[in-house]
Amino acid sequence: MIVLVTGGAGYIGSVASSELVRAGHDVVVLDNLYQGHRAAVPEEAVFVEADLANRAQIDSILKEHRPEAIMHFAAYSLVGESMESPFKYLGDNVSNALNLLESAVEHKVLKFILSSTANLFDDPEKMPIAETERIIPGSPYGESKAIVERFLYWLEKTHGLKYACLRYFNAAGAAPERGEDHAPELHLIPLVLQVALGQRDRIKMFGDDYDTPDGTCVRDYIHVLDLAQAHILALEGLDRGSQLYNLGNGQGYSVKQVIEAAREITGHAIPAEVTPRRAGDPATLVASSWKIRESLGWKPQFPELEAIIKTAWEWHQSHPQGYNDR
Repeated sequence: MIVLVTGGAGYIGSVASSELVRAGHDVVVLDNLYQGHRAAVPEEAVFVEADLANRAQIDSILKEHRPEAIMHFAAYSLVGESMESPFKYLGDNVSNALNLLESAVEHKVLKFILSSTANLFDDPEKMPIAETERIIPGSPYGESKAIVERFLYWLEKTHGLKYACLRYFNAAGAAPERGEDHAPELHLIPLVLQVALGQRDRIKMFGDDYDTPDGTCVRDYIHVLDLAQAHILALEGLDRGSQLYNLGNGQGYSVKQVIEAAREITGHAIPAEVTPRRAGDPATLVASSWKIRESLGWKPQFPELEAIIKTAWEWHQSHPQGYNDR
């Protein structure tokens, strides 16, 4: 199958592109390299530097490469930034997705996988969070994904587009050749590993008085390779109809647990400093993956926190400056 991967030079998108190639698919990567890295794109994939804000570019790519399916990773994805710059998220994320979807329908590309978010669920009634949970987005970023999910709902009814939305929290870990390299870096595990690499002097813990076993926030961490496999399984399952899937390991880990695991793996003391809470941080967020496990047979290969951090540490040791392309 020919698959267009938007954002395929980014962290999750590049790993998904590589796994698609490994599974025998032909991959076309579309990325504007705003946060992506040309070096992360698999050599076997066709790379096109383009921007989803440009509808003519999208039309040209679909016309030339004739993909049979689309995996859509390209989006601004920082919750905190979305609170400070809501129009960037409610505007660009939504309008770019609409450009892509309009072009897809026009060119009869009627299989679509959306990289969505568990930030759809800011006030869950049950934990772990299942697909039946009410949608109350926790930020303009979450709202932008909710809007795109509704686009997909209506495009199935009006144009027969089949889709799957995968909602997850914290992608982590690394593949041997691809890892996490953001500027600025805001994710906990790579920040902790930067301390171990000597690139920062300590890690900040935002609050230690939450209603959790050790007082720090508890979050879901999913290995990026497991996420990639979930996207591929969802693509292969579209013939059975459109679906919504929440993705999680079923067990959350606290900030302190992440830091302690990193200390053991790296052999570094990793000094930690408690700072005030950040606004909008819930105590615990863990997503259920029961549905995708049962219907598609998805099973994480890296369910343990230590295994996730170990792969990230190995990549950061071999790439201390990331892709070194800035």
